[in-house]
Amino acid sequence: MAPAADRQGYWGPPTSTLDWCEENYAVTWYIAEFLVGMGSWCFHMTLKYEMQLLDELPMIYSCCIFVYCMFECFKTKSSVNYHLLFTLVLFSLIVTTVYLKVKEPIFHQVMYGMLVFTLVVRSIYIVTWVYPWLRGLGYTSLGIFLLGFLLWNIDNIFCDSLRNFRKKVPPIIGVTTQFHAWWHILTGLGSYLHILFSLYTRTLYLRYRPKVKFLFGIWPVILFEPLRKH
Repeated sequence: MAPAADRQGYWGPPTSTLDWCEENYAVTWYIAEFLVGMGSWCFHMTLKYEMQLLDELPMIYSCCIFVYCMFECFKTKSSVNYHLLFTLVLFSLIVTTVYLKVKEPIFHQVMYGMLVFTLVVRSIYIVTWVYPWLRGLGYTSLGIFLLGFLLWNIDNIFCDSLRNFRKKVPPIIGVTTQFHAWWHILTGLGSYLHILFSLYTRTLYLRYRPKVKFLFGIWPVILFEPLRKH
């Protein structure tokens, strides 16, 4: 993470409990850390605690939705697992309440890690015992997500070295070492592929005929048709 020295700009002193390795206000006086994502954008732009919550708490909520979908993908249409739903809502409320009182980023990271670990275990079960032909899609999404996690840790651990390196090279090269930005890009892509994996699993169980197609030969999407009735 960044040292406290370069933490001034349009939005004033940061109130967030985190400040990443990007040089603050390097691109514009109005954005502390020039990155992506709506909640993340508000947080990195201002480095205010309220915006940090807008970035981090939706990570918990969206991951709970992923967990529900993955554990309900082999259920009949229109069924609702109220016990699991209640558990995940309660988990989200507890995490939110505790995090509002205990401003400790490690707590959020551990809670988020628990949800991701649950998704990984469930996904491995599906590609191992249920639909082994989905290993390519499942492991690709996991691998891209883990690569983003690796770069995020490199960014945290070697922040000073990366900053010194960026001072010595042209900006077009230095920007490629903004590994926290790569974390956002790669985890976003990994999450998208995981959504495709979840959709493929669900529609396959419902006896549709899903297929992975590539728009313009690059971007993967799921297309499917209902089972023909004879």
